[in-house]
Amino acid sequence: MSTLLPPATPGPAPWATDPYARALSQGRGPLFLRRDDGWLLPLDVERWCADADAADLSALHRAEGPVLDIGCGPGRLVAALAARGHRALGIDVSEAAVGHTQRIGGSALRRSVFEPLPGEGRWGTALLIDGNFGIGGDPRALLRRVATVLAPGGLLITEAAPHDVDEQVQVSLDDGRPQAGTAPHFPWARVGASALLGYARSEHWRPVDQWEADGRPFLALRRRARTVHRMSRSADTANSVAVIRSQFPRNLSGDIPLAGS
Repeated sequence: MSTLLPPATPGPAPWATDPYARALSQGRGPLFLRRDDGWLLPLDVERWCADADAADLSALHRAEGPVLDIGCGPGRLVAALAARGHRALGIDVSEAAVGHTQRIGGSALRRSVFEPLPGEGRWGTALLIDGNFGIGGDPRALLRRVATVLAPGGLLITEAAPHDVDEQVQVSLDDGRPQAGTAPHFPWARVGASALLGYARSEHWRPVDQWEADGRPFLALRRRARTVHRMSRSADTANSVAVIRSQFPRNLSGDIPLAGS
């Protein structure tokens, strides 16, 4: 088994279960992450299912080259990028999320970030928005994985938790229905900006921007330069485009420029 894959857990994938699919189909909650001690974190389904807002756009305007939205959910960010002529692909473990993204004009695959992905090592920007820095419950492992997905010098744009928090816990999805207690548990992390910067520096990322929009804290990070054998810039750029295009699903349009916005 690939070392990139998190430990296997029995039962259905947590984000593929009915509470999440039902919330996306309705475009609203209630939907929560429930910690083992009963604490609930509300999930902003209504915002996820709406159009990209000004805070989202503050992040998207900083994107460079082809964009991979990790944990794209119902796809508002992918659709917003596509509408602006920017090549973008969303990945999500939820079939409902992928379907929703495609219906609103975005490209998406049902895939975990820890599985093999199209164009690995060629993406200009990766997004971890809406709490997705918590994916897998291990910030360092996630940062290492994102580093292998991005091109050398690529950009990670991520959203931190709005509070000074650093926790790695087991959670489950809960929509308040009686059967919610049977939902599978999975590892998750909540990381505020200070802790996120600490994890980033420990994994050789450097902050290049930090801002807040509508009460949401964002950071832009670059992996410190690696020593690699590179072709000329023009040849390498052409090869990057060809590799990413060749690995997109066949039903995705191939005539949208990969680079640029």
